[in-house]
Amino acid sequence: MSGNRGVVYVGPGKVEVRSIAFPELVDPAGRKANHGVILRVVATNICGSDQHMVRGRTTAPAGLVLGHEITGEVIEVGSDVMTLQKGDLVSVPFNVACGRCPMCKAQNTGVCLNVNPARAGGAYGYVDMGGWIGGQAEYVMVPYADFNLLKFPDRDRALEKIRDLTCLSDILPTGYHGAVTAGVGPGSTVYVAGAGPVGLAAAASARLLGAAVTIVGDVNPTRLEHARRVGFETVDLSEDASLAEQIANLLGEPEVDCAIDCVGFEARGHGHSGSQIEAPATVLNSLMEITRAAGKIGIPGLYVTDDPGAADSAAKHGSLSVRFGLGWAKSHSFFTGQTPVMKYNKNLMQAILWDRLNIAEVVNVTVIELDQAPSGYAEFDSGVPKKFVIDPHGTLKAAA
Repeated sequence: MSGNRGVVYVGPGKVEVRSIAFPELVDPAGRKANHGVILRVVATNICGSDQHMVRGRTTAPAGLVLGHEITGEVIEVGSDVMTLQKGDLVSVPFNVACGRCPMCKAQNTGVCLNVNPARAGGAYGYVDMGGWIGGQAEYVMVPYADFNLLKFPDRDRALEKIRDLTCLSDILPTGYHGAVTAGVGPGSTVYVAGAGPVGLAAAASARLLGAAVTIVGDVNPTRLEHARRVGFETVDLSEDASLAEQIANLLGEPEVDCAIDCVGFEARGHGHSGSQIEAPATVLNSLMEITRAAGKIGIPGLYVTDDPGAADSAAKHGSLSVRFGLGWAKSHSFFTGQTPVMKYNKNLMQAILWDRLNIAEVVNVTVIELDQAPSGYAEFDSGVPKKFVIDPHGTLKAAA
C-alpha cells in the first residue's frame, strides 16, 4: 500500500487533488513518531478556516495539503500506542497536541507547547501550525494517538451516525465552545453572528445548553433561510435597520444575555451598502453594543496575526478598530482562541449517539467525493448553506 491523494492549495482561489506521499510515522521534523497511527480517512470536511487560506488571506505556501477535520479508521499502529488497534473508528481533534506539556494537562490543547516550534498550538494542514500534513486525503498520520484520538465505542452504531460524528473534529466543539464561553445556560437569550456551519453549530449548542431563544445574524439570505428552517430566529444584517433594532423587534429589548462571534476577520459591514464592504471589526463592535452589561462574548471566529489581503495596513497585521472602551464600560468578558476540542468531543459524541443533537441536519452536511473537492471549495465560497464532507473511499455513501 503506497498510493495516496490529497487536496493541495495551489494559489489564491485554486486547489487541486494530487498524488501525495503515503503517510509515515514521522513528525514534521523528521523524528520517528512511534506514538502515532496511520488512518484510512473515512470523512474529511471543508472548513471556513480552509477557505481563508484558499482565498489568499493568509501566508499559506503553495503545495500545502489541506484539511484539519478528520474522521478515520486505524490501519497502522505505532509501537508506543497502547489504547488503539487496527480497525478502530476514531475522530481526530483538529488540534495537534502532545498530551505532556502544562497546557495539554490543563485541557488547553489548542495551545500545546510542543507541536509547533513557531508558536503555541498545532493543527493539520494549516499555515503556521507546525507543518503537520493535512487530512483532506485518502490517508493521514496522527501523532500522540493515545492522547489525541476519540474512539467510537461501537463501529456499527458510529457508521449509522457518521454524517453527524464527522462534525466532532472541529465545527461542533468550536460552536459549543463559543456557547459555553459566552455563558449560555437555561433561559438565556443568545445572538450568534454568522449563519455558516460554525454559526449554526453554535446555535445548535445554545439550544442544547437550554437557551430560551437563539438568534442568528448574517448578510446571506440563503443561509438565513436555512437557519430558520432548522429552528432559529434570524436577523438580516444587509437591511438598514440596526442589529439592536432587529433584536428589539424579536425580544422586546435591544440586548441579549450572550453573544457569539462565528464570523472572524473577514467580516462585512452592516446595512444595505455596508454589507458589500469588508470591515473586520464590525462583528466585535456590534456584539458589544447588543450584549447586556456584565455579559460574556465568545469568539470562536478566526482572527489572524497576518492578513495579506486586508483592506488596510493595520488589518494586514491583525490590528482592528475595536471599541474596547465600550466593552470595558459594560464589564464584558471576552473569550478568544482555538477551541480545545478534547474538552468537549466525548460528551458531544454521546449527545449525537443518543439523538440529542442532529448536527448533520442543522449544518446541512453534503457528502462529496475526493475528486469533487475543488468544486466543493468553489460552491462553499459562494455562500451556499452546506457543510461539505469529503468521502475519499465511499464509506459514507455505503453507510447511507
